[in-house]
Amino acid sequence: MAAAAVVLAAALGGGLLLLARRLWSAAGKGARSAAAASMEGKTVIITGANSGLGRAAAAELLRQHARVILACRDRGRAEEAARELRAELGLCSRGGGECRGELLVREVDLASLRSVRRFCQQVLQEQPRLDVLINNAGIFQCPYTKTEDGFEMQFGVNHLGHFLLTNLLLGLLKSSAPSRIVVVSSALYKYGEINFDDLNSELSYNKSFAYSRSKLANLLFARELARRLEGTGVTVNALHPGIVRTNLGRHIHIPLLVKPLLNLVSWAFFRSPLEGAQTSIYLASSPEVEGVSGKYFGNCKEQPLLPKATDDLVARKLWDISEVMVGLLK
Repeated sequence: MAAAAVVLAAALGGGLLLLARRLWSAAGKGARSAAAASMEGKTVIITGANSGLGRAAAAELLRQHARVILACRDRGRAEEAARELRAELGLCSRGGGECRGELLVREVDLASLRSVRRFCQQVLQEQPRLDVLINNAGIFQCPYTKTEDGFEMQFGVNHLGHFLLTNLLLGLLKSSAPSRIVVVSSALYKYGEINFDDLNSELSYNKSFAYSRSKLANLLFARELARRLEGTGVTVNALHPGIVRTNLGRHIHIPLLVKPLLNLVSWAFFRSPLEGAQTSIYLASSPEVEGVSGKYFGNCKEQPLLPKATDDLVARKLWDISEVMVGLLK
């Protein structure tokens, strides 16, 4: 009897897993068709683009003939991803035949303000225009560590690194208008709070809450930036990609015996990187969101936000403090 129950449970579970997988795939395909557009002649920077969501977004935008810059911390892994993408998409070298898109690799470590400044200086020297900036890179639930500049790692990388990078590239984005900024946040922002008395988590640290706080900071940053960019032709929108199978959870300890089950569950219930990247691609390229700014999207549709993510006073205070933390203001 017990064995039969186990078999039945497994069968039912397998059926549910397969159904969920099909539903996720259908949703992804629908979003992908909605994102179809031509990006020919447009330059796109994607942070953290050597794997996961960033790599998937890069591939799709290259298919739309964009000129894509992979902005990554690990140059070796980024070069490897670039080689794979060139082979996968049949990209040609500059000047060699009919190109579908152009792919460049540039190094940037968002845990180092010095690296961010060096990267932006290189971009401003090399690129005559910038049409889309996708702030995609992130770190998830890592043990308590600090960036090169002494910031709590998740807040430093997910928020402050992108805050400085975006501000340093704003002039180029404005001169290239109409242009777009896409901020990858997370639905987990709901569990975050902005504690101005302990932004570095030196008084207390919970890796889950710290991640949620950094994602809430992303939303508040996008909101305040959209306000500041009104009338410039530069739009900024944020998104949540859903639960995606990426290496973002590499800092989470999973018991060895549980990993096979987790792999099965993630295959069935989690989105593939391509499915998860659809909203990023949509916001970067779709004519449907031309001129739309200051919004939050999921599944290529506008989504509501909790009041904590639409508090303009908190957004402006966070902006002011962030300017001082990254050295834009003394």
